[in-house]
Amino acid sequence: MSENTDRLGRLSELGVSIWLDDLSRENLRDGGLKSLIDDKHVVGVTTNPTIFASALSKGNAYDEQLATLTEDGAGVDDAVLAITTDDVREACDLFSDVYRATNGEDGRVSIEVDPRLAHDTEKTLEAARLLWETVDRPNLFVKIPATQEGLPAITRAIGEGISVNVTLIFSLDRYRAVANAYLDGLERAHAAGIDLSTIRSVASFFVSRVDSEIDKRLDAIGTDAAAALKGKAGIANARLAYQAFEEIFATPRWEELASLGAHPQRPLWASTGVKDPSYSDTMYVDGLIVGRVVNTMPGKTLDAAANHAEVPGDTVHGTYAESRKILDDLERMGVPYVEVTDQLEREGVEKFEVSWDELLQTVRSALDDTTAGATA
Repeated sequence: MSENTDRLGRLSELGVSIWLDDLSRENLRDGGLKSLIDDKHVVGVTTNPTIFASALSKGNAYDEQLATLTEDGAGVDDAVLAITTDDVREACDLFSDVYRATNGEDGRVSIEVDPRLAHDTEKTLEAARLLWETVDRPNLFVKIPATQEGLPAITRAIGEGISVNVTLIFSLDRYRAVANAYLDGLERAHAAGIDLSTIRSVASFFVSRVDSEIDKRLDAIGTDAAAALKGKAGIANARLAYQAFEEIFATPRWEELASLGAHPQRPLWASTGVKDPSYSDTMYVDGLIVGRVVNTMPGKTLDAAANHAEVPGDTVHGTYAESRKILDDLERMGVPYVEVTDQLEREGVEKFEVSWDELLQTVRSALDDTTAGATA
């Protein structure tokens, strides 16, 4: 076993499930994704509108399907649904052995509801049902954003037996609300006679975007004390989310659900690609090593972690007091936590909406080009 593989293997041994934050038909068909499963301990995949927009804009892997969709007279929305769910279904099948080997904990592939619905509970739930039924694989995760309107959709989806990846979580209060929505959903599912052991969920807590926004505000303050706090908020915030996870999933309410076969909603570290080149490119891997979590990494971060991640052991337990002090110091410095996390949620939804529009435009142009080619 190579030194590179040892680093990722060690992460896995410590309880960090390594998922890739990327998917394309090209890496499904050329064996690239399979090699990551075999050689780099990758046990899941996450997608989002940005990833699909990028995949569709490159190469010709989608040409044949686009031609078929054009012949069938498919509209843009139907074409996007067909293309994205086909990729995700194929990825689910690729990860089916991992899914079985981990008793359903890993081997998961996530697909996101249309982000334009992030503030509409009913339409988000309808979209989640459609994705769940269309992909039709037990190892699917439907991604629902953790907006205020998303919370009841999460509860109702879980209550119907749909496994959910809750995305765009930035604040500790919202993380607790997400966990509570999950527990509410499990209680609904049990009341409906659904086997709780068939339901899984992760809570995607975003990391690097927190540092990007807070660092910008610290630069504006411009003092040495402000500079000393740069690059610390994202990891501190995530570590405190893990503390909340431990508290929530040790309550009598949870123990009752666990006795009925329920699984805890694991924290997932998202946005782990480093934005500031002056920081270590594995800082959001090295600083968040702990059991019962997922770290979903872009390809560059995965390669960096394989090459030079520092994996000394658990880097979360024993840090809670220090992490709380960092957030308190930022507040005293004039960086308001709630204002920052609210802004990041708004921007997160907006960014995915922009990517979704790009995805629609890419597919629309491809359908038009295919039509033009057929009639030329």
